[in-house]
Amino acid sequence: MPSQGSTQQPTAELDARYSSALNPRPGASEVTATDWAEARRLLEAAEIFWLSTVRPDGRLHVTPVIAAWHDGAVYFSTGPGEQKAKNLAHDGHCALTTGGNSLTEGLDLVIEGRAERVSDPARLEEVITAYGAKYGPHVTSSEGTFHGIDDALRQGTAVAFAVTPTTAYGFGRDDGVYSHTRWTF
Repeated sequence: MPSQGSTQQPTAELDARYSSALNPRPGASEVTATDWAEARRLLEAAEIFWLSTVRPDGRLHVTPVIAAWHDGAVYFSTGPGEQKAKNLAHDGHCALTTGGNSLTEGLDLVIEGRAERVSDPARLEEVITAYGAKYGPHVTSSEGTFHGIDDALRQGTAVAFAVTPTTAYGFGRDDGVYSHTRWTF
């Protein structure tokens, strides 16, 4: 689990094999690795993530989740009996993906790491606060889609997981100029 106040900065590397740096398009020769601060800003703003886990028999399981970046990790929650929770109990390795659907703009992000269940009550309160700050009425209003998640997390009818990145990838698109950044933590 991440330590509070985690400020670890990853190393960034542009992978020219999958970037426009090798393609003679206008602007391609100036392609550089995306700064982690920009990636983190997008992680903080993203509303939906796709969580990929591995079933005990090796098959993949992919499902959308809400998640909040807080203190060096991505936090998400689920019911303790849901498939993703079962998969993570067997193998904590996972990936969280977010981004857009445009071919010409945006930055898709992939966070790889190991999900660890959040059991510390103080840390759980931080996750609840991060959810409220990010999703607002979706979690705080009685009409909100995820209203009651705070009580569910406190009572254990929902569980929270933290994924501290070990590796992250950014796939950028800027009007046909592409970049592929790998961040290693």
